[in-house]
Amino acid sequence: MVIPVHDVNPLRRTPWVTYGLIAANVVVLLMSPESRVSLGLSPSHAMLCHELAFYDRYAAIPRELISDHPLRLVATGRPGAAPGTCALGRPGYRKIPALSVLFSMFLHAGWLHLLGNMLFLAIFGNNVEDRLGRIGYLAFYLACGYAAAYGFALASPGSAVPMIGASGAIAGALGAYLVLFPRARVWSLVPFLFFLPLRIPAWIVLGLWFVLQWAYSAGYAASGAGSVAYLAHVVGFVTGAIVALLVRAASPPPPRRPAPARGAWR
Repeated sequence: MVIPVHDVNPLRRTPWVTYGLIAANVVVLLMSPESRVSLGLSPSHAMLCHELAFYDRYAAIPRELISDHPLRLVATGRPGAAPGTCALGRPGYRKIPALSVLFSMFLHAGWLHLLGNMLFLAIFGNNVEDRLGRIGYLAFYLACGYAAAYGFALASPGSAVPMIGASGAIAGALGAYLVLFPRARVWSLVPFLFFLPLRIPAWIVLGLWFVLQWAYSAGYAASGAGSVAYLAHVVGFVTGAIVALLVRAASPPPPRRPAPARGAWR
């Protein structure tokens, strides 16, 4: 696995949608209970129960997505009678499962989760936005997120574990980038070479990423990342690649900006 840090792929316009998505994700984390929990050295049990109740209300839950009905019992936000448990009760709110997919795309399990996702979005999302246009890219991003969430829910219809994160939507952007810009060079850090920076073709960087996600989702490789919905990444990536193939077949790529002459000011 390599860690991308920058791509060599000039833009024709400012990627305002990508910037807006990054800003929205940061603001939502700042406003969510996870912001306080992840910064606390030892969060209290009450804080953890409040966080669980928040996710039950706003995050996408596979069982709810498949049945199109909210759970009958959810966390209330208060500690339970037994030590280490959270109290359950009937929800005092009306939850629309399909709309929870949209909310979940902007929820993250802490700052490391957020920064990892936003790094990939910043590097690869801007060029996909440049190719699809701002409105088209926003619709594409959300569609990939929905495809990833429902794809995972179909594979785990009985799961009541909340799904959070922009990974499915961002995986769609990665799949589209691989199809649209396979030869673009990506500066990446290579861990097994002592994090030596190398300029690697995008098809290698993103191809390796996809293979790793597929291996984790299929159980062929062990991951220390905890409960990560790797199948959602796979579904999002494939969805983005398919859409990009259709876009590439329907319209030729726009002319790129010529590279500046050596020694020219810019």
